Amino acid sequence: MILSKKACGISESLTLSIDAKAKKMKSEGYDVVGFGAGEPDFPTPDFIVQAAKEALDKGFTKYTPSSGTPLLREAICKKFERENHITYTPDEVIVSNGAKHSLYNIFQAILNPGDEVIIPRPYWLSYPEMVRMADGVPVVVDVREEDRFKVSAEGLRKVITPKTKAFILNNPGNPGGCVYRQEELQAIADLAVENRFFIVSDEIYESLIYDGQKHISIASLTDSVRDLTFTVNGMSKAYAMTGWRIGYAAGPKEAIQVMGNIQSHSTSNPNSIAQYASTVALNAPKDCVQKMVKEFDKRRLYMMERIRAIPYLSFQKPEGAFYIMLNISQCFGKHHGNTLIHDSLSFSDSLLKSRMVTVVPGIAFGADSFVRLSYANSMDNIRRGLDRMEEFINELV
Repeated sequence: MILSKKACGISESLTLSIDAKAKKMKSEGYDVVGFGAGEPDFPTPDFIVQAAKEALDKGFTKYTPSSGTPLLREAICKKFERENHITYTPDEVIVSNGAKHSLYNIFQAILNPGDEVIIPRPYWLSYPEMVRMADGVPVVVDVREEDRFKVSAEGLRKVITPKTKAFILNNPGNPGGCVYRQEELQAIADLAVENRFFIVSDEIYESLIYDGQKHISIASLTDSVRDLTFTVNGMSKAYAMTGWRIGYAAGPKEAIQVMGNIQSHSTSNPNSIAQYASTVALNAPKDCVQKMVKEFDKRRLYMMERIRAIPYLSFQKPEGAFYIMLNISQCFGKHHGNTLIHDSLSFSDSLLKSRMVTVVPGIAFGADSFVRLSYANSMDNIRRGLDRMEEFINELV
């Protein structure tokens, strides 16, 4: 019995596996501090929870349209117009089982065998695998740490070929925390229009921005780039709703229809109760989001201050999301006990075994000289984790 060669070639999500490992160790009584999870540690705001209870009381527990309820898609359209200055109609919007599912459906809908998708590196680890699952070819373009992990139009132009079908823009970025300025986005938009390829704009972290920076959706720049862009977002990060699994995408009507067809045969519809609660969330003021962002910023500033005082470690100041991409290359060639630190995996494994601290090895993002730390974590955990990391670093010889 031979399994699918394509499926067997897909690697597991290292971020999810590390998070699961940390949770398992905690359940077994180990005092683990985890910097791996990409989810807010806050509870879902109470008014959203109450909306879910209301849905249950109303018996809103049946199938919905496969692409999402009309009320939720209308709320998403209003959100895009109000916050992103993009006009969409409900038939240009699809609701999926998380933003990750929306991304998966996009690649299934637009790619044919051999089509190329340009992905800046370091990248969110699921992008290349999603492209491969849709028979596409990931084309990696390296970005520099000193450029805050942002791809330039010049760098992008170098890898465009006649087979280029799409470019993935992650803004704000995971894992690097970059936030693109308007002129940078305009240069990318001009390339897409000139060369006729799609832009898949993953904006799941749009609300998590610091230092007075402003999020700009690339689809808002011109009608011509809007028509080539899929704008992807969801409820997980901004509303602390990771387990509710509601994401959404807006884009060309034809492609959204194809995505709906795919979804209708693969997952039917997103959870009806979560859709009801998400509608309430999107139509409400964003006070709860602003409170979380304020706390994330406090943690971000604390982590940066602490890390600056630890030898052999460096980073670029993150302007968005809730991660620090930590450069550990100065640790390579050193030993912790009998362990030689020579890459992100050996660093991460040794840190976990000796100090019970989990980080995500940079190799997961295509950047082996780094590890990723999440500050979607309590201040107490951050303090304890950095104390342990500092002890670990000071023991390197």
